[in-house]
Amino acid sequence: MLKPLSITQTRTQPAFMHPAIFVSASVLLGMLFALQEWMSVRLWNYHISIWVLLKAWAVQYFLWGVICWLMWRWFGPRIQQANAVWIVTRVLPLSIVTSVVEEMVWVACFPHLPINHPHMTYWQRLAFQLDGELIDSMVIFWCAFCLFRGVGYYQRFRQEKDAAAQLSVQLAQAQMAALRMQLNPHFLFNTMNSISSLMRTDIAAADTMLEQLGNLLRITLERGEVQFIRLNDEMEFVEMYLAMQEQRFMGRVRQQLSVNPELHDALVPAMILQPIIENAYAHGFSKLDKNGLLVIQVSRKDRYLTLSVFNNGSGLQSNLGTSSNGQGVGLANIKSRLQLHYGDEQTFSIREVARDQVEVTITLPLQFPARPTDKLTGFGTS
Repeated sequence: MLKPLSITQTRTQPAFMHPAIFVSASVLLGMLFALQEWMSVRLWNYHISIWVLLKAWAVQYFLWGVICWLMWRWFGPRIQQANAVWIVTRVLPLSIVTSVVEEMVWVACFPHLPINHPHMTYWQRLAFQLDGELIDSMVIFWCAFCLFRGVGYYQRFRQEKDAAAQLSVQLAQAQMAALRMQLNPHFLFNTMNSISSLMRTDIAAADTMLEQLGNLLRITLERGEVQFIRLNDEMEFVEMYLAMQEQRFMGRVRQQLSVNPELHDALVPAMILQPIIENAYAHGFSKLDKNGLLVIQVSRKDRYLTLSVFNNGSGLQSNLGTSSNGQGVGLANIKSRLQLHYGDEQTFSIREVARDQVEVTITLPLQFPARPTDKLTGFGTS
């Protein structure tokens, strides 16, 4: 059963918003500014230790890293939803207060700064610092605010993109389920009609065919709603279906199977061959009295799997306007499922290769399950 899409989803936090990474990056940025200032000071022939600058800038940006991360931690969602009124009435005053507090802490951490100035009290140094650095501090605050807004937009974009992809997958799954539900009754209806016809001429054969139908339905029920199965399982189903048709046609059709043993574990859509075979019997061999030939081949070419069904029945020209031309439920169903599963990486063709000889060919990407299976049918090994 498909799981309903959850409307409320937890947003994944960007890796750089981890507190250790965010604060470390802030400190690194401060040290780069310290190096830049040290080089500028040397150009003006001032003498100041690089270690003093590194410590001062590192501590300042460490404080800003902690402040900004806490702001993200506590107010992240509110920042991303903030309107102009909230920004002016709340964020602007907060930026001023935060900048002043940060400068107060920083001035307290470095009582010997600024260097080369007369002795100043704490409040005089704070006033000196605010006069030159308050605007810069507020710029840092608003840069962090804009960064958080951008992160919020990016998160919403990813969330909407993921939700759209999930909806697309669920829609495809629903379409697949609908096609499977359509296919099984179609198969059952046609087979029951065949049994009904056979009961008028051969009760024993009809009884055997009814028993084989029961086995096919059991396999179908055991598979459930699975969309892909191994090729050997599909061929096992095909073998049982061919045995059932043999009861109906009584030696009028010779069957040949050819499957590359290396492909037994290849994944194919469930019941991908049965509608084609059913079409061959219903429209190709139904008017044939003898010498019918049905050939089923599975091979590979490069990275593609090729499945072909050949019959020498009535041909396409004698079935114009009927389902044998690809307009029936079974063949239309196959086309839709192939398109949904593989998009443009698949092909489906039905053509008359010679007079009254029809070949249906499917190519699809060759795929195998993660774990190979030991259960093989033995098809194609003789």
